[in-house]
Amino acid sequence: MNQSRDHWSSNAGLVLAATGSAIGLGNLWKFPFITWENQGGAFVLVYLICIAAVGLPIMLAELLIGRRSQKSAVGALTEAMRGTRFGGLVGGWGVVAGFILLSYYTVIAGWSLYYFWQTIGWAFTGFPPGLSAGDLFNEQVGNAGLQLMLSLGFSLGTIAVVYFGVSRGIERIARIFLPILFGILVLMLISALGMSGSGEALGFIFRPNFGELPREGILEALGHSFFTLSLGMGAMVTYGSYISRKQSIVKAGGAIVALDTIIALLATVIMFSVIFSVAGMREEVGGSTVGMLFISLPELFFTEVPFGNILGPLFYVLVALAALTSTISLLEVVSAYVIDEHGISRQKATVGAGAAIFVFTIFAALSFTGTPFLSTMEIFADKAGWFSTADHFVSNWMLPTGGFAITIAAGWMMTRRATREELLDGNEPRWFNYGVWRFFIRWLAPVAVASIIIAVILGTDFS
Repeated sequence: MNQSRDHWSSNAGLVLAATGSAIGLGNLWKFPFITWENQGGAFVLVYLICIAAVGLPIMLAELLIGRRSQKSAVGALTEAMRGTRFGGLVGGWGVVAGFILLSYYTVIAGWSLYYFWQTIGWAFTGFPPGLSAGDLFNEQVGNAGLQLMLSLGFSLGTIAVVYFGVSRGIERIARIFLPILFGILVLMLISALGMSGSGEALGFIFRPNFGELPREGILEALGHSFFTLSLGMGAMVTYGSYISRKQSIVKAGGAIVALDTIIALLATVIMFSVIFSVAGMREEVGGSTVGMLFISLPELFFTEVPFGNILGPLFYVLVALAALTSTISLLEVVSAYVIDEHGISRQKATVGAGAAIFVFTIFAALSFTGTPFLSTMEIFADKAGWFSTADHFVSNWMLPTGGFAITIAAGWMMTRRATREELLDGNEPRWFNYGVWRFFIRWLAPVAVASIIIAVILGTDFS
């Protein structure tokens, strides 16, 4: 099976596909929100340090574990942990995390389709006078039929891409969609920088003042530096298993982390330029991470943002593309496991996995509609409903514990020779130092991820 395994056709294809996996609603939605909550500049600087010291080392660890074995998450972690049963459990934990995460992430992704359709109409007619954006949002999430239709549409799109494999499906779509995503982001950035509050926004984001940084902001920066890169759930291990010996893990990993970070910062500049330009927006931002993206922005595009009647629909194309490139990687984690461990063809594995996941997507979609039990179940305090419960469990427990196990596998259970061979392959860039990486993956990264787990135990919520 390894001999016929599909591979990325080039380093650029790998970088675009893996960057697409990392880029998601967390970049466009959560990072601006937590940057605002933690007073900007100092938080951003701490976040960049955490990305370099924790996110990048774990990213390289996942990629090298995948390429070393040329297997999906279960087989790769089993091999990395020297054939122990625990390795298989860690890999399986990642597959289950991807399964659950995709089941509810698809629901949010479906909202982008709804708002794209709405903004297309408003581009011709203008934003309806007297329409409450908050009421519109509540109405659409409470419509069971609409929620199921939007989620099904996004699920079918995800399955269609993964169905065709790595080079003909995932990589081909990434090569088309990622440049479009970047182009839309640049257009929005140009528009945002023309707004009256853009200068104040840039100062807020890039001028550090550690006196304004809340103590919990450091932990928030550390947590997001881990969560934003699709780590801890087998996605990068799976993508790493498709890297050929001619491609550099270090170059690819560095490019993925850099692009993901740049896009998060650009999205933040865009969001904050709007916040500092529109009267009353500062009071609205702290409400929820959903508020800015799906409640405040739709109206603002047509009332405040330059060229908003064009940028409004384009923005929700951007959100949809970012979500799709993430859902593709999540489905690939599950499909690759079925293919490798059970010998089922890609086509059958992809359709079967997609159908199984969609059953749980139905539960997540209906949890907003007042459906008994699905809307009211509460396992974790203040997390009512299937959607919130699943999100809390994956974000706070599954991803950090999976990431911690990755650091142990790469830093302590794989031999120095094995990791060195994967990273120092003659193609590595000059900035990379193997000794520094090994120190970080053995000591700094495990302590950092363990601190996230301890914070969760003590009551911190990263969902």
